[in-house]
Amino acid sequence: MRLLGTITPDRPLLVVAVREEAAHLGERLPVLLTGMGKINAAASLATVLARGPHPSEVVNLGTAGALRPGLAGGTHEIARVLQHDIDTPVLRELTGRSYGEAITLADGDGLTLATGDLFVSDPDARDRLAREADLVDMEGYALVTVARGAGVPVRLVKHVSDEAGDGAARTWRESVDGCAKILAAWADDRL
Repeated sequence: MRLLGTITPDRPLLVVAVREEAAHLGERLPVLLTGMGKINAAASLATVLARGPHPSEVVNLGTAGALRPGLAGGTHEIARVLQHDIDTPVLRELTGRSYGEAITLADGDGLTLATGDLFVSDPDARDRLAREADLVDMEGYALVTVARGAGVPVRLVKHVSDEAGDGAARTWRESVDGCAKILAAWADDRL
C-alpha cells in the first residue's frame, strides 16, 4: 500500500492496483496504490479510510479483461459488480445467509464487472464468467464493499487491456501504459 498525496473531504481519492496503472495520473488528486487482488485492495482502502479524513468519493481506475467481443480498448464506468470466486449459493445453503451478492452502483454504462483473485487468461474461464459479466478484474468488488461500508461514494472505471483469454498476460504488459494514459485523461476530464 502506498498513498501519494493528501486526502481531503473536497476531492476524490483515486485508487489503482499497481504503479503501472497510475503512471500518468499526476499530482492533482491523491492516489492510493493497493497492490493486486481483493485482500490488498480491501486492506489498503480500509486502512486509509479508517485513518480519515474521508474523500468526497473513491474512484477506482484500472485495467480489465473483456469477457465479451466488442469491448476491447474501451473505457467503461461499471454499473454492477460481483465476485466470481466465491460460491454464494453453497454458502447460502450452508448458513442461510448470502455472501458476495452482486452490487449495483448508482451510475455506469450498464456493464457488469466480475472481480476475483484470478488473472483470467484461460478461454474456458472467460467463457464461464461471460455468462454473468462483461469485464473481469481483481479489485473492484472489494473496493466497493469497503467504500460503501465506510459511507463513501464509489465508482469503478475500467479500461479494457486484454480479452481475458490466451495471451492475456502478454497483452496486459504490452498495453498497460497506453491504458494508464487513457485512464489519466478520463480523470483529468471528469474529476
